[in-house]
Amino acid sequence: MDTGACGCGRTSVEPGVKLAISGKGGVGKSTLAAALAGLMARSGRRVLAVDADPDGNLAAALGVPADVQRSIVPISEQKALVEQRTGAKVKQYGQMFRLNPEVGDLAERCAVVRDGIWLLVLGAIEAGGSGCACPESVLLRALVSDLVLHKDDAVVLDMEAGIEHLGRATARGVDRLIVVVEPGRRSVDSARRVVRMAGQIGLTRLALVANKVGSADDERFIREALPELELLGVVPLAGELAAADRDGRGVLDAAGPQLLCSFQQILAALEGEVSSRDESRLGPRPASSGAAALEGPASSGPAATESATTKRGPP
Repeated sequence: MDTGACGCGRTSVEPGVKLAISGKGGVGKSTLAAALAGLMARSGRRVLAVDADPDGNLAAALGVPADVQRSIVPISEQKALVEQRTGAKVKQYGQMFRLNPEVGDLAERCAVVRDGIWLLVLGAIEAGGSGCACPESVLLRALVSDLVLHKDDAVVLDMEAGIEHLGRATARGVDRLIVVVEPGRRSVDSARRVVRMAGQIGLTRLALVANKVGSADDERFIREALPELELLGVVPLAGELAAADRDGRGVLDAAGPQLLCSFQQILAALEGEVSSRDESRLGPRPASSGAAALEGPASSGPAATESATTKRGPP
């Protein structure tokens, strides 16, 4: 991989790192999610990228072809699947259904695979109010919990301006909630709401990414507006992203050296803190275990043989 002018090297994030990304609509959550997922996949990880935003466009940011995007049916809209797993009819109320549906096979069954990244599109829940107890919501929350707590893959959750798909138990498995902010007061206000919601479920590992930063004044504004959050990195205002969106290209396919370097630096910061936390909890690991972790996914996952394809189906 081209390291760009900044000299950022190839990253080596732990295989099971779990990241959730939130922020106001339009700030660049999907851009960051696609970049981090792509960089981890290029380093040999099997990555699960989860589009949990009802108005999501993670598939486009990953460079999934338009015809494949049109064929994707969000999990929440797969009526037969929801009813089979929960034992309840969709849009019928006052009925009993399973609160712990079987979801362990849904990543393999429902994902679209692109360049070593397994994309799951959750979709929207057509019900009023937060904490909906409808069958679709129960299935999606169970799926997110399974991905975060029980999968060994790297997981990147692209969320809406909130954390509705996370609960207290799931929050314990999230390595970082990254709040994306652009230089603007509405974006900052949205970030503060996300921080409050995270605190309510005990999610304390939060960090900030400043996006669309065009000047030193922009960066200063974000730092001063949210001083309580660690700033993981700054992503410059980049014309190549608008061109990529227009031309249907993925974020990493379009990123120039400066933009690519900013994404690599953010991932390197995440790598350092996750590794430090694991070492403090588990103690030193034998050198061979690290090698096995690096080699396993690269030899057995789809990225090893189909890095340039888009397909459906299990590994």
